[in-house]
Amino acid sequence: MELLWRSSHIAGGNATYVEDLYETYLTDPNSVPEQWRSYFDTLPRVESKSAVIQDIPHSTIREQFARISKMRVRTEATVAHDSQATDYERKQVKVVQLISAYRQRGHQKASLDPLNLHVREPVPDLDLGFHQLSAADLDTVFQTASLYIGKADASLGEIVDSLEKTYCHTIGAEFMHIVNTDERHWVMQRMESVRSAPEWGNEVRTTLLKRLIKAEGLEKSLGSKYPGTKRFGLEGGESLIPMLSEMVQRLGGYGAQEIVIGMAHRGRLNVLVNIFGKNPSELFAEFEGRATYQSSGDVKYHQGFSSNVMTPGGELHMALAFNPSHLEIVSPVVEGSVRARQDRRDDTVGHKVVPIVIHGDAAFAGQGVVMETFQMSQTRAYKTGGTVHIVLNNQVGFTTSEREDSRSTEYCTDVAKMVQAPIFHVNADDPEAVLFVTQMAVDYRNEFHKDVVVDLVCYRRRGHNEADEPSVTQPLMYQQIRKQKSTRDLYAERLIAQGVITAEEDQRLMDGYRESLDRGEPLVSSLVSEPNKNMFVDWSPYLGHEWTLHADTGMDLHDLQTLAHDSNVLPDGFPVQRQVNKIFEDRRKMAAGAMPLNWGAAETLAYASLLRDGYPVRLTGQDVGRGTFSHRHAVLHNQKDESLYIPLQHVSEDQADFTIHDSLLSEEAVLAFEYGYATTSPTGLVIWEAQFGDFANGAQVVIDQFITSGEHKWSRLCGLTMLLPHGYEGQGPEHSSARLERFMQLCAEHNIQVCVPTTPAQVFHMLRRQAIRPLRKPLVVMSPKSLLRHKEAISSLEDLAHGHFHNVLDETDDLDKSAVRRVILCSGKVFYDLRAARREREIKDIAIIRLEQLYPFPEAELLQILSAYPNVEEAIWCQEEPMNQGAWYASQHHMRRVIHAHKSDVYLSYVGRDASAAPAAGYMALHLEQLERFINEALGPRPQA
Repeated sequence: MELLWRSSHIAGGNATYVEDLYETYLTDPNSVPEQWRSYFDTLPRVESKSAVIQDIPHSTIREQFARISKMRVRTEATVAHDSQATDYERKQVKVVQLISAYRQRGHQKASLDPLNLHVREPVPDLDLGFHQLSAADLDTVFQTASLYIGKADASLGEIVDSLEKTYCHTIGAEFMHIVNTDERHWVMQRMESVRSAPEWGNEVRTTLLKRLIKAEGLEKSLGSKYPGTKRFGLEGGESLIPMLSEMVQRLGGYGAQEIVIGMAHRGRLNVLVNIFGKNPSELFAEFEGRATYQSSGDVKYHQGFSSNVMTPGGELHMALAFNPSHLEIVSPVVEGSVRARQDRRDDTVGHKVVPIVIHGDAAFAGQGVVMETFQMSQTRAYKTGGTVHIVLNNQVGFTTSEREDSRSTEYCTDVAKMVQAPIFHVNADDPEAVLFVTQMAVDYRNEFHKDVVVDLVCYRRRGHNEADEPSVTQPLMYQQIRKQKSTRDLYAERLIAQGVITAEEDQRLMDGYRESLDRGEPLVSSLVSEPNKNMFVDWSPYLGHEWTLHADTGMDLHDLQTLAHDSNVLPDGFPVQRQVNKIFEDRRKMAAGAMPLNWGAAETLAYASLLRDGYPVRLTGQDVGRGTFSHRHAVLHNQKDESLYIPLQHVSEDQADFTIHDSLLSEEAVLAFEYGYATTSPTGLVIWEAQFGDFANGAQVVIDQFITSGEHKWSRLCGLTMLLPHGYEGQGPEHSSARLERFMQLCAEHNIQVCVPTTPAQVFHMLRRQAIRPLRKPLVVMSPKSLLRHKEAISSLEDLAHGHFHNVLDETDDLDKSAVRRVILCSGKVFYDLRAARREREIKDIAIIRLEQLYPFPEAELLQILSAYPNVEEAIWCQEEPMNQGAWYASQHHMRRVIHAHKSDVYLSYVGRDASAAPAAGYMALHLEQLERFINEALGPRPQA
């Protein structure tokens, strides 16, 4: 019906009528019918012919007013002295300053707190006297300048009244920090033209009440059925439900096809039932312990959900992201999921897929990942066309006082100013103001494709959870809350008093919702019962596979040579830096077989081969274009004009997409973004590379709560690859270890893969395996540093063409295996140190076996290799990490089991650095001394028992 109305009145002979109506709307939006106003609100802003639309310098105002004043009919007292005209002009300038002050600081006077507990300090700028005006000037007519009140002149009293209603009632807007003039004027026009209070029809107001009844009704039902059970209810913030309902429908009207929502606990169950249409009976089953899980599962207020609803623009898919207790970490995850969906739909602007993130006030102000996510919002790698942020502002953080201890800023939302996002504070007990702000936020996002923040100032009727007693720490707040009528009750009384509904009708609406709830039927009327499956990603090919699943990662040798050559040819007339040119010359020689392949050549060739075969590749991280250690050079820089050329985007005409971006200096938000991307894009390779492996420390919460546990908690598959440079090169504690031990500790139930490849061929096959085999498990790679150019860390084209990834690599030197008395097991760069020392000492009875995959532990492959050494008497695990770090503690039981199966009398012993609080030595001399000591111990005679 809405679509029919929108399309049938705008064409043909009605065009002139519509244009005139639009002119009227621009002057006074409340003077046109509500449907037309709602429609015009969604159009790109076109200013009225008569409206004053720009900031006017004070000198210009004085000149223009001087001309106007000569034509005005004035009293004898006014024209008696020329000095009075000068005073009038001076006051005109002061009126302009007053208008600006209200726009700047009106929010500080607004009535935003439903509890009215916090007395706001007077704002001097909003006092007439501050601007050398007084009550005596209230009847004087002044030019309204850029004030959007529908006329060029108004009395000072009218001007002040308009400003008070617009900026100081139940909406407080912060937007004057925005540099872009069009954006500032857009907000001014939307708010000032209707005094921040559009005239809503009775149908709209009744719908608002119904949505509040839903929000309150569910909480009351759960409270009576399951008293004292944690549910993190929405009581006090019920306006969130009508806000989200309006956002979904309005975004759908703009043509959005998907919305991804992220939020923490509070109100989550209410959103699931009243926005997503989750069947209440399923929720009740979870409360009663009747729900079944195929894995560990998670508490009900962490669960995700998805559904399809019908909107004015057609069917729309909604997804609620799974969320752990680390409140704000879901924000960048949502952004990554949205970006993957946009890329899949070729939605470069962000019209079709929209992120909505719901925050808590204390978390929004306190969690650094919020700042990181805002900083990502307009960057090439991570932008999503603007996010609608909703702050569910309880005015308290668990037990922490909001204003004294939760932050140092005036508002919890002040961090959003860093990206010049408009911030709309709104009193949650004024549902009509909430509706207006909701529409404005959605329209701003659609118009400018930038982030926007709605601060829904409410309260928390219960404690942090329903088992908590909040008055222990907030006695005065909860004295007031106990007396406070609910938002629904206040609004119902308002509508009854205005004759919109009767008390009996109100009661019938409440009874009707409760009956529907008791019947256990979905409560979202727009829910699509048979969703369009084409809107979803098909994950079925990636389900139910074991980690031992084989993938053919080899290639035809001729095809590989051609690809290796063609992907390293530079365009004519594209000058690159001298060392870079040498690297590409060498890679072409490698392609011809004249040189063995090094790490960078094999890695980029893996990407090229995947792209050619239709597997998209996305690679982000700090300095990934060049590579931290200058080995990759996937992005070439023209030395004359700084233009870019990316060879991997020119592999073939019908290749898959190759996306590569240097990230902002963030680990937590970027890794969370890429996790979200990978969970929504299963078809290719999604890679995050740390500048140094230990930088992953800054993203540990993402690793713990999403990457390693997401599948088990939420049945959420993810094929994200993490490249973490790791290796002891004497570079000190902070640039040696990727903290392998932390990943090993998190390994269980085949949740992730941990690999330590040591040859170019191994990285080639490992990366291809990750994309080609339909197993979507996170891959954690201890990637090398010195091995990138190590003269013995090389491979041939034949190794790439005919090989595969080996979980275990056997001895490489020509030893008599029957003469081997000692086996050294190791991983990573230490292999090359051990082998070099063994060759130098001409030792023939010690074999060195590399574990290239540490988890899932390849017991069968290791046993098969060990079986070729019948006379082994000793087994050693040698690592370069300290004993309490690396793989030793997590993997020794696997190795012992295999060794015992081979020869039960052989004991596995440790050789490596002693246990240490720091990851590595800070002095090169000490590093080399430690290295020499444990190499000697590994290769020398064993102490007698």
